[in-house]
Amino acid sequence: MNTPRTQAIALPQHGAEGILSSNKVIRNTYMLLSMTLLFAAVTAATAVALKLPHPGLIITLVGYFGLLFATYKLQNSGWALLSVFALTGFMGYTLGPIVSHYLGLPNGGQTVMMAMAGTAAIFLGLSGYALTTRKDFSFMGGFLMVGILLAFLAGLVAIFFEIPALSLTVSAAFVLLMSGLILYETSNIIHGGETNYVMATVTLFVSIFNLFTSLLHLLGFMNSNE
Repeated sequence: MNTPRTQAIALPQHGAEGILSSNKVIRNTYMLLSMTLLFAAVTAATAVALKLPHPGLIITLVGYFGLLFATYKLQNSGWALLSVFALTGFMGYTLGPIVSHYLGLPNGGQTVMMAMAGTAAIFLGLSGYALTTRKDFSFMGGFLMVGILLAFLAGLVAIFFEIPALSLTVSAAFVLLMSGLILYETSNIIHGGETNYVMATVTLFVSIFNLFTSLLHLLGFMNSNE
């Protein structure tokens, strides 16, 4: 789970130079995002095929935040790409056992495919909207940061105290928050607020990851009650 990063205030870019710069970041971001999504899909599929166990909550959180911090520190160095693939590969591995669980349920294959299709439709639709309208969604930054933090803490409470209703509420909240984060980050790239394609890729990848797992949880619950 991710939050919009605190950034220094920068003067907006104008004219052809600003457009070319933002287009380059967008191009590099989507290229790297495609590669990391493919890599994560391979690691997830491998975990499913080998029936690997989930590493557990503590290892998952330590691994995620540790690799996220490393990527942030290395974002301007040659090690940044290695760190990004380590992070996304680790997240793909943690996703494998989750997908295996849903595949083992009645209509599990349909549930997983619906979650994937829903995630793709939301991401492509929101990204396309932000890119074509070029609207500025920077005003959402503070709301998203607070909302994601609260939803993350509520998710931990739901896990530790085993509260299914709260868990479902958190998943629904994350669908909305990750949708907002996709709009926010895409707009941030367009308007020059994000000039590092590595960190832009990480933000969008985490948005897609959380969007997929949240939809999977919600759809799995609905299918189990049919």
